[in-house]
Amino acid sequence: MKKLRWFGKTYIGFLMAFFYLPIIVLIIFSFNESKSRAYFTGFTFDWYKKLFTNELILTSLLNTLIIALVSSVVATVIGTAAAIGMRSMNKWMRGVHLNFTYLPMINPEIVTGVSMMLLFVSFQRIFSWLAEVTGGLVNIPFSFGFVTLILAHITFNIPYVILNVSPKLRQMDQNVYDAARDLGCNEWQALYRVVIPDIMPGISAGFLTSITMSLDDFVISYFVSGPNSQTLPITIYSMMRKKVSPEANALSAIIFVVVLAVLILINLNDMRKEKTRKRTGGGSHVVA
Repeated sequence: MKKLRWFGKTYIGFLMAFFYLPIIVLIIFSFNESKSRAYFTGFTFDWYKKLFTNELILTSLLNTLIIALVSSVVATVIGTAAAIGMRSMNKWMRGVHLNFTYLPMINPEIVTGVSMMLLFVSFQRIFSWLAEVTGGLVNIPFSFGFVTLILAHITFNIPYVILNVSPKLRQMDQNVYDAARDLGCNEWQALYRVVIPDIMPGISAGFLTSITMSLDDFVISYFVSGPNSQTLPITIYSMMRKKVSPEANALSAIIFVVVLAVLILINLNDMRKEKTRKRTGGGSHVVA
């Protein structure tokens, strides 16, 4: 038994080292005085200063944040509504729709990216044809840029929202919704006063997953982006094609620290809630 425990701890240690040693090296070399990726010649903050004065990176970061936020909000609304709608279907139809929901997640991203690009090219041709036929009366400007990026991100984010919300809907007691209707709520009131609060953890998880996937996406964004709407992953890829700039190391270090800080805050908040729940005896009280 002791040997098994020792083996398990050693295995976890090697696994954590494999995951985090490259990140630690990257952070260390973000403070390297020279551009060398093999020798540490001195400590400096110059690369961080240059990062915050690099207009291209800052613009790409702003584009990425806007696209991630807008697409995640829209995808969360659509995905939540779709999950609620699928719950009212019979078992066979719900299974069919769930299988179609799985497809975009298991489909290779390059297939999705090329498909979305071809779809948007078709939109461009259709709108151009409408403008010619109507003599310019119906002129809908459509080009690759923010619109295509947001539409593409909404499309691949919706399945993640559905798959986060659906389990919470299955766990929800249907009698609570029926009781709300019996007590005078109409369908919409019962929805936002009973159903939405009950499945809010799933909605929040779907929203956070959507933001993560949107911030991280490169392949699909590469095919549907425009010349003036570069996202951060595309900008970093362009920088890496020419040379590995220490500014990219500095940016990666900042992103890692921010994500780590958010995870620590979330865990501390969960621990605080758990302590409060235990202190109050589980939070359940019988009301006479």
